[in-house]
Amino acid sequence: MSKLTTEERNALPDSAFALPGRRYPIPDATHARDALARASEMLHRGNLTQAEYDLIHRKAEDVLRQERL
Repeated sequence: MSKLTTEERNALPDSAFALPGRRYPIPDATHARDALARASEMLHRGNLTQAEYDLIHRKAEDVLRQERL
């Protein structure tokens, strides 16, 4: 899992997070892949709604698509 220090996380704009409340940071491809894995796990545990999962998935895929360009 890729690590962000508290200082790095606090420096990220709100747009670098998949969910409100600055949840699921996705500033780069590594974090986007990690967010996809964690979101899938949390959905299956019942800790995320389908709508939250769909939002994380869409935003993470956007980050990954941009990294491929």
